[in-house]
Amino acid sequence: MSEMLEKARKYEDEQGKQIKAEDRPAFHVSPYVGWMNDPNGFSYYQGEYHLFYQYNPYDTHWDSMHWGHVVSKDLLHWEYLPAALAPDEDYDKMGCFSGSAIELDDGRQLLMYTAVDHETLEDGSKRDIQTQAVAVGDGRDYVKYEKNPVLTEKDLPEGASKVDFRDPKIWKEKDGYFYCVIGSRPADGSGQILLYRSADGFEWEFVSVLAENKKRYGKMWECPDFFELGGKHVLLTSPQDMLPEGLEFHNGNGTLCIIGEMDPETYTLKEETVQSVDYGIDYYAMQTLLAPDGRRIMIAWMQNWDTIAHRCSDSKWFAQMSLPRELSVKNGRLYQTPIRELDAMRKDRVEYNDIVIDNDVITLDKIEGRTIDMELVIRPKDKENAYKKFALRFAQNQRFHTELCFRPDESVLKIDRKFSGTERALVHQRRCLIHGDANELKLRVILDRFSVEIFINDGEQVMSAVLFTEQEAKGISFSAEGAAKIDVVKYDLV
Repeated sequence: MSEMLEKARKYEDEQGKQIKAEDRPAFHVSPYVGWMNDPNGFSYYQGEYHLFYQYNPYDTHWDSMHWGHVVSKDLLHWEYLPAALAPDEDYDKMGCFSGSAIELDDGRQLLMYTAVDHETLEDGSKRDIQTQAVAVGDGRDYVKYEKNPVLTEKDLPEGASKVDFRDPKIWKEKDGYFYCVIGSRPADGSGQILLYRSADGFEWEFVSVLAENKKRYGKMWECPDFFELGGKHVLLTSPQDMLPEGLEFHNGNGTLCIIGEMDPETYTLKEETVQSVDYGIDYYAMQTLLAPDGRRIMIAWMQNWDTIAHRCSDSKWFAQMSLPRELSVKNGRLYQTPIRELDAMRKDRVEYNDIVIDNDVITLDKIEGRTIDMELVIRPKDKENAYKKFALRFAQNQRFHTELCFRPDESVLKIDRKFSGTERALVHQRRCLIHGDANELKLRVILDRFSVEIFINDGEQVMSAVLFTEQEAKGISFSAEGAAKIDVVKYDLV
C-alpha cells in the first residue's frame, strides 16, 4: 500500500467515525467523509454489491480524486470500506478518475479508471492528459497494474482529444471478450463514445466509434454506459453544456439515453429514440450493473455540477448517490422503478381513498415524514370539469417546503425547491411534459432526509432533487385549484 493511500485510509477512519448515522441519509450512499461525485465500479462481486465513488476525503469540495468504497447485500444498507485507490503514481498523480469494475476469469476484481497527468506545453503552461489504467484486487485491497496505463493517446482514433478521454465502463460479452466504452471528444469539439475490446482486461484494442454526438446534445459526453435491455441496445451518457429542447432537455449538465440497435458489422449504434434519463434537478453520471437475478440496475450521483454551490458549512460530508433503480424498455422508452428491495423497508401503512380537494389546502392524519415511500393518484373530481392545478408540498414547516405542481391542461409537472431554505440562487425548478392520460397522474414519492425522487406513471419518467430543509420539517400538504380527487398510500421506511 502506498503512503498516500495509507494516509487517506487513516484520515477517513478517524474523521468518518465522528459523523452520526442520523446526520446522513438513511439508505442513500454518502461519502464516509469529505466530497463525493460520480459512482464508479458499480458491480456484483463475491456475493456483495460493490460501489466505488469519486472521493476527496480531506474536504467537502472537489479535489485530489481518490476512489471511496462501500459494499451492500441489498443495495440499501451499505458498509463503508477503506478507500480503494489514491493518486499515487506518476501517470495518475492528478487524480484517479471515473471508471468501472468487473470480475476476471481468475476470480480477481478488476478496476478500470481514468488516470490524469499533466503535460507541459511549449509556452510553459500545463494541461491535463487522460489515459486509462487498471488495478486488481480481492474486493478490499487493490494493486495497480505494473504496465499502466493500458490505453493512451496512441489508441485513439484520428482527431480524438487526449485531453478529453475518460470514464471507461467495462463488461464481458458472450464471445468471451471484455469490452469497454469511453467518452471522447472528436475534432469537432462535441462528443463521441469509443468502443474497445480485450481478451484479458489488460491488453486493449480500438474497435469503433460506437456513437457520435455531432453537436446535437451538448458537447462532451461523459460517463457512458452501454448494455442490452428488452431486445434493444441502450446507451447512457451525461452531456456537458446542453441546450434545452422544449421540456425534454434542460440547460447545463444533463442526462441522455439513446435506444437503438447495435450494428454487428460496424459496431455502431443505430439510434431509434432519444430521451432524458432524469427530469429533475440533481442527477448525473449514471452507471449500471447486471444483478445475479438478471435485473439491470442503475445508480447515479444525486447532484449536478450546476448546483454544488450550496452546502451546509458545518457538515463533514457532501453529496449522495441516488436510489438504485431497476430499468426496463417499454414502447421505445427507458422506464425506471425503485429497486424491489425497498419494499422490505416499508412499515406502518396509512391509506386514504377518494379524498376530494376543492379549491383548498389539506393535510391528512399520519401523512408526514422525511423517510417515507408514498404512492399518490390524482384525478379530476369531474372529468368534464378538470382542476386547474394540483400541488403536493413536502419537507414542510411553517416557513419552508418543496413543491410538486401539476397542471393537467398543459400536462406539465414542476418540481420547485426555491422555498426549501437554500441561501443560493441555484437551479431550483425543473419541468417535464407528462405522457399519457392527464386525467390520472400516478406518482411514487420517496423521501430520504436530504432528497426526494419522484417516479411518474410507473416509472415512465423520474424527477430527483436534493433537499435543504431542516430535518424537523416533516409536513406534507395537498392543494388544488378546482376539484381534484386523490388516493394516497404512505409507508415509513425503516
